[in-house]
Amino acid sequence: MTETPTGGPWEPGSQWYDGEAGPLVRPYAMTGGRTQPGPAGVRFDLIALVTLDPDGPEPDDTALGPEHRTLIDLCRPETQSVAELAAGADLPVGVVRVLLGDLLELGCVTVSRPVPPAQLPDERILREVIEGLRAL
Repeated sequence: MTETPTGGPWEPGSQWYDGEAGPLVRPYAMTGGRTQPGPAGVRFDLIALVTLDPDGPEPDDTALGPEHRTLIDLCRPETQSVAELAAGADLPVGVVRVLLGDLLELGCVTVSRPVPPAQLPDERILREVIEGLRAL
């Protein structure tokens, strides 16, 4: 019979975590069971850029969880995408979206979405402009 790291018998289907794994917190505990960010209509694409709002209110530490503060700290030095924030905070993207919704409602962050490709100028037009400028 195989033993666990604590010396007890190993049972099939059981999982053991060592001290290096850290605390295990379910994502729904971090978001209060919510799966959608803030008010209806708010979408956080993976490439949406999140910036700490310098004019925004200073959030009350009791209103924010440690994950909220981690996201604020990651945004403090520079603008980050939602994907970068998820990687930097080591959290699932769905959780980061809900937490960013909270921060957006509090006015702590601003979100800018990239221009959809359909709204970008046609490459042919840009080449004609460049050629016109060179002709001057």
